[in-house]
Amino acid sequence: MCYFDCKRWRCGFWKWDSFRQQCHKEYRMGETCGQKLIYHTELLDQQCRLCDQMEKKNRRLRKMWADMERWRAEGNRRATVEKTERDYRDVAAQISQLQYEHGRRLTQIDY
Repeated sequence: MCYFDCKRWRCGFWKWDSFRQQCHKEYRMGETCGQKLIYHTELLDQQCRLCDQMEKKNRRLRKMWADMERWRAEGNRRATVEKTERDYRDVAAQISQLQYEHGRRLTQIDY
């Protein structure tokens, strides 16, 4: 079992980092046995990449929603509202996919 550093963000998302120490089972220089153990975990007090993307998309959804409400009140922008509703559904689906990936990574054991 070879040792690697690990990065862990405040939301719980993590990823393997650099190789640290070779185990005694692997005799070839520069090779690893395939099993990973954590040598050191670096705790990062910031958002992970997926949380950052979800936050940006949520801001975009709020802006779309406010625009649609304003356009509906004006009453003369039906095509614009319909297009924005389609875009809204697309962005919501993207957020759902990002949440799935994030949740999967939180519970995944990666060897």
